[in-house]
Amino acid sequence: MLILPAGLAAVFLIGPLVGLLAAAPWAELPARLATPEVRSALRLSLLCATLATVLCLLLGVPLAWVLARAEFPGRRVLRALITLPLVLPPVVGGVALLLFLGRRGLVGEQLHTWFGVSIPFTTLAVVLAEAFVAMPFLVLSVEGALRGADRRFEEAAATLGASRWLVFRRVTLPSVAPGVLAGAVLCWARALGEFGATITFAGSLPGATQTMPSAVYVALQTSPDAAVVLSLLLLTVCVLVLVSLRERWTGGLR
Repeated sequence: MLILPAGLAAVFLIGPLVGLLAAAPWAELPARLATPEVRSALRLSLLCATLATVLCLLLGVPLAWVLARAEFPGRRVLRALITLPLVLPPVVGGVALLLFLGRRGLVGEQLHTWFGVSIPFTTLAVVLAEAFVAMPFLVLSVEGALRGADRRFEEAAATLGASRWLVFRRVTLPSVAPGVLAGAVLCWARALGEFGATITFAGSLPGATQTMPSAVYVALQTSPDAAVVLSLLLLTVCVLVLVSLRERWTGGLR
C-alpha cells in the first residue's frame, strides 16, 4: 500500500537529476569543464565552503555544547532563533547580513568607520553567508550527539581532578566525534550549494565572489548548456563527497 507513494516520492526526487543527466552536452563536457571560468568558480566554491565549515566548527561546537549542557532562561528561544536559517528564505538571510554587516549595517558601519573594513561583496562575505545558512546543520547534529553521550565518563574524569576544558577536549569531544563529523559534512555540502544569501550579500564577481551556484545562475541566462555542465559538476562533487564521507564516518546510519 505504501509502495506507490514511496515510488512517486522517489521519482519526484530523482527525476530532475535524471533530466539533468539527459540534457548534459556530454560531447562538449571536457572542453567546457576546462574553461578558466569554471575552474575559478569551482576553486572558489571549494575554498569558501571549507572555510565556512571551519568557522562553523569553531563557533558551532561550543554553541551546541551550551544548548545541550547549560541551563539558562530562554534556551528554547535561543535554539529556535539559531535554527531559523534552516527555514528562512536564503535571500532574506542575505538581506539580514547586509543590514548587520553592510557598510550601513548595525556592526558593519562601525567596522568601516573605525577600521576601514568593508565586508559585503568580498570573498569574506561569501564565507560568512555560507556559514550563516550552514551552521544550524552542525549545531543540531552536535547537540543531538551531546545529548545522547554517556555523561558518566565526564563525571569520572572530573572526580579525578580534570579541568572542565580537559574533560571537554579529551572526553566529550572524542565521544561525540561521529556526530561532529556528520554535522561538518552536512555543513560543508550545504555551504557548497548555497546561493540566495551569497548572491545577495556577496554578489557574483568572477574570481572574487562567483561560486558555482551563482555561476550556474549567470550561465542559465546566456548559455543553458553551460548551466547544465556547471550543475552537473556541482551535483557530482556533492554526491561524491557525501557518499564517501557517509561510508567512512556515519556508517551506523545505514
